[in-house]
Amino acid sequence: MDEKGNAVARRPARRRTTTARRARQARDQAVLLGVGALVAFSLATVAVQWLAHHLLVLVAVLAVALTAAVIVVRARGAADRRAHQVRTAQLRHIGAFMKMSPKAFEHALADLCRRDGCTRVTVVGGAGDLAADVLATTPSGQRILIQAKRYSPGTLVGSQDVQKVNGTYRDIHGCDLAAVVTTSTFTKAAAAFCTRVGLRMTDHRALALWAEGTGRPPWH
Repeated sequence: MDEKGNAVARRPARRRTTTARRARQARDQAVLLGVGALVAFSLATVAVQWLAHHLLVLVAVLAVALTAAVIVVRARGAADRRAHQVRTAQLRHIGAFMKMSPKAFEHALADLCRRDGCTRVTVVGGAGDLAADVLATTPSGQRILIQAKRYSPGTLVGSQDVQKVNGTYRDIHGCDLAAVVTTSTFTKAAAAFCTRVGLRMTDHRALALWAEGTGRPPWH
């Protein structure tokens, strides 16, 4: 009985200890939360006061940064326009095209398209291009595909070349017009096919006039 009684007498003491410990922990947590809230409020107050005193400085800094960004963008745009003008100025003679690689020829035609008011001009020529070298939107809003043929004078654009263009420019590339531009000329069969199906042809003579600015671009 004494041992049991002693055991029963200890249980309330343990419960009181546990309850007191929990109460202390709750008070500690409340104090920490209060301190944290006070610190956060103090920091927020300091930040608001700093912004209030330095608002004009911040506005001035932002204005300077925005002005600098505008100047940089405009400078880049002007540099791009000057570079484009230089490139197109060099294309005013057919001899310039004859010295180009096929890829450079594609980019030169893209420059001429931009010069004459085309937008969304992209060079897409390469492996798997499906007869498209340059894609552009004409000033009238039509989408045109240009197939570039940088051939030597003795190599003519044949029927197979123009037939590939006719088979892809509408259904594959979603274009309204298609043109084949070459530094050479077309075989009779290729020219007849283009005339029959409505493909635009630009041979070396027409290309020279287009580059000089005295002839029509391929979409006319």
